[in-house]
Amino acid sequence: MIREKITIIKTNREEETVSLGRMVGSKLKGGDVVGLIGELGAGKTYLVKGLAEGLGIPEDQYVASPTFTLINEYKGNIMLYHFDLYRIQHEKELEGIGYDEYLYGNGVVVIEWAEKMSRLLPTELLLIEIQREGESKRKFIFTGKGSRYAQLVEEIEEDQKYHVNFSKFLAEEV
Repeated sequence: MIREKITIIKTNREEETVSLGRMVGSKLKGGDVVGLIGELGAGKTYLVKGLAEGLGIPEDQYVASPTFTLINEYKGNIMLYHFDLYRIQHEKELEGIGYDEYLYGNGVVVIEWAEKMSRLLPTELLLIEIQREGESKRKFIFTGKGSRYAQLVEEIEEDQKYHVNFSKFLAEEV
């Protein structure tokens, strides 16, 4: 049976969502896969901006949702492959882009709308469900599936204890 760990973290502003992403990104390693689930406007792209900062992606590489290109690639300490599957209707549409080379490669893969390729995802990954709780408040449900990702969620949970208000984890403090 695959080990699983779940924790919940809330943010109150977009800046806190980016800060949360920065903290999580600083813990990611090459080969990690992160699936994001959440409705339009939930804050997925803000979280990815923070993940990119945590991975050492330079600020001049503007992180945006790759809605029309499916994948954006960012070079930092570790390559970040940012998928946005919003426009995908069927998993078969992914076959032509070599998705498996990304999923099982050496970079960090972050997939917005990960539920659209649920049968193609690795069994071990970090899933982050984002729920809106008002105009700018968000609830993040982290699920680590597999030993590596369960440990990652434990580390995130531990850091969260010290950064309950993620505005304290802003860029100038990192």
